[in-house]
Amino acid sequence: MKKVKAAILGPGNIGTDLLLKIRKGSRNIEVALFAGIVEGGRGLELARKMGVPTSTKGVEAILADDSIKIVFEATGARAHLENAPKYRKAGKIAIDLTPAAVGPYLVPAINMDTNLDGDNFNMVTCGGQATIPMVAAVNQVTPVDYAEIVATISSKSAGPGTRANIDEFTETTSKAIEILGGAEHGKAIIILNPAEPPLIMRDTVFTLSQGGSREDIEQSIHEMVAAVQKYVPGYRLKQKVQFENIGDNAPVRIPGVGLCSGLKTTIMLEVEGAAHYLPAYAGNLDIMTSAALVSADHWAAKQVTKEFA
Repeated sequence: MKKVKAAILGPGNIGTDLLLKIRKGSRNIEVALFAGIVEGGRGLELARKMGVPTSTKGVEAILADDSIKIVFEATGARAHLENAPKYRKAGKIAIDLTPAAVGPYLVPAINMDTNLDGDNFNMVTCGGQATIPMVAAVNQVTPVDYAEIVATISSKSAGPGTRANIDEFTETTSKAIEILGGAEHGKAIIILNPAEPPLIMRDTVFTLSQGGSREDIEQSIHEMVAAVQKYVPGYRLKQKVQFENIGDNAPVRIPGVGLCSGLKTTIMLEVEGAAHYLPAYAGNLDIMTSAALVSADHWAAKQVTKEFA
């Protein structure tokens, strides 16, 4: 079967894990180039052992190859802000795994089929991929006035790129909670936990809504969990969904939002990685590479179908 050629820019943990995922399970994508800007490193060495072409000329090597149709950006937010216009001019599709927030937000379980017509797929953040589906699930039943997510990851799974982009993480995720999750107001918090042994990614989602059946909300949440599990098997509820009526006697003040009351829904999640390259506790990185791959594979399948139609 003919495959669409892709490049991965960034031979770090995310890029290398993505390389292994594509080689292991993609029906429609072939990695034609694995690129970085520094010689050495485990990622480039592994790629060469696998027979994958590599380069240390970074984005320039990718732009010079007209056969490459998809570029997975696994660098940092600033790099993608610079590279995105170059990809667009070269007619290449960008899959952005940084929190640069270029282009419309894409979370496969929510809007993959309606958001693959552009040239830059914005994969939000790891915390966004894990938690926004839950906000959207509640919003499908009843409008969400406020949503707050707390993403807790092992400090060992937070590389230089993650640490350098903490501000972008909170800003991008907060906006996506509103735009894609449907919340009137959104807030995102990330915690790097130094515990030993390292903890699996944990996420807590709080929503405040008006009305809505608790049974319907819980059912919608379970259906959304099942949708995410199709491409991230280690994604699961940590415990039963919790509900609480707040502000019955007096509204509660939420900073930046004001006085609020309604039904509070608490959703606790755990994300275990597939351990293709990264440790199983690095679910934060696994959910990003998995979401990026399923989105790119879906787009590539449509291109292959068009070519043979």
